[in-house]
Amino acid sequence: MRFELTREFISNLQELIDQYDSKTVSELVAPLHSADIAEILNELSSEEAKFLYMLLDGETRADVLIEMEDDARERFLKALSGEEIARQFITEMDSDDAADLIGELSEELQEEVLQHIKDVEQAGVIVDLLSYDEDTAGGLMAKELIKVNENWDIPTCLREMRKQAFDVDEVYYVYVVDDDNILRGTLSLKKLLLARRDARIKNLYKSDIISVRADTSKEEVANIMNKYDLVALPVVDSIGRLMGRITIDDVVDVIREEAERDYQLISGISEDVEPTDNVFMLTRARLPWLTIGLIGGILAALVLSGYEDELRIYPEMAFFIPLIAAMGGNVGVQSSAIIVQGLASNTLGIESTTRKLMKELSVALINGVILTSLAFVYNLARQETMALTLTVSTALLSVILFASVFGTFIPLLLNKFKVDPALATGPFITTMNDIISLFIYLLIGRLLYGIF
Repeated sequence: MRFELTREFISNLQELIDQYDSKTVSELVAPLHSADIAEILNELSSEEAKFLYMLLDGETRADVLIEMEDDARERFLKALSGEEIARQFITEMDSDDAADLIGELSEELQEEVLQHIKDVEQAGVIVDLLSYDEDTAGGLMAKELIKVNENWDIPTCLREMRKQAFDVDEVYYVYVVDDDNILRGTLSLKKLLLARRDARIKNLYKSDIISVRADTSKEEVANIMNKYDLVALPVVDSIGRLMGRITIDDVVDVIREEAERDYQLISGISEDVEPTDNVFMLTRARLPWLTIGLIGGILAALVLSGYEDELRIYPEMAFFIPLIAAMGGNVGVQSSAIIVQGLASNTLGIESTTRKLMKELSVALINGVILTSLAFVYNLARQETMALTLTVSTALLSVILFASVFGTFIPLLLNKFKVDPALATGPFITTMNDIISLFIYLLIGRLLYGIF
């Protein structure tokens, strides 16, 4: 049954913790999933969270700590010593999770935790993982996996697999390597079970395998696993030696983080922030794009001031300024959103930039003709002057075409120069299109009113 956290539950739990009622607290949280317990800990103070945490068994502690929100976990870990972190959590974690956790600590605390890990081999593995950039495959991978040598027979293979299985929570693939630890392929469990005892692994494994190098970006890892529907992906070094594996749960975290980051950029938030961050951090993240919006508004006002005489003589043009500006911003955001989505998911294909621009221009032309026709009919029905009718219709079509091309080209340009294309959506596109749309509208008005 799905657990739903309520304020009443938290209040009751806090009261029990204040009374040091360990038995009742344990009974309350025992049936819960580690993610549910982590959600509870996020709502407790450091001391309350520590009391509850110490009532959990070792494996559950490790799972819960990984599920906690970053700021809550950081606050919780500050209340513990390096020895407590090593003894209570690290020994129960997979190597990738342990490396992620230690990587969040200060350098001094990292050294203290590593010194208190009794298993020297485990400590060495964690140190190796910490040397990789967290945004690469090496930073995502875990060392725990099952591998067999291609020269083994079936009894040897089964015996070695049993030994390795103690360190692996989920067996997704059995990897086959040669004597130099070069990855050769994967072994099907079905083939292994049905094979003769004297069969050699080299005659059973599948050599068609997809792998990534340790320096591959995490975004590319996510795209590869999504494209080929993989639940685990092996990581190799520059000469093909097997180093570790990346599992689907790690990639889901990458996809979620990237989606959150892109959404914040699209919304005009320049830093990775959480709702629980302090006022200063939230203000600092929002202020840059708001400042750009302010500057854009001032530039738009300057454009209007340049056509002040026309607006004074033909005040009816002012009524359509919001329409023109809004349509330019909306079309630009739509075009840029499609391109950014395609770049993020690597689904744009091999079309050239020119073909992509022409495709968006064709869509904009169709939409522009339809919307322009509606605006034209509306103005005729209201018996507006022919000059205003043609000005609004011509400007609207021109703005839609320009905004579509602009919204397509800018993300592609940013991506070419290795800048996150998500920057091209939201406030940037809207502000630029507002300014240029007003300029186009007023310029066309000046020309057409001069004729009519």
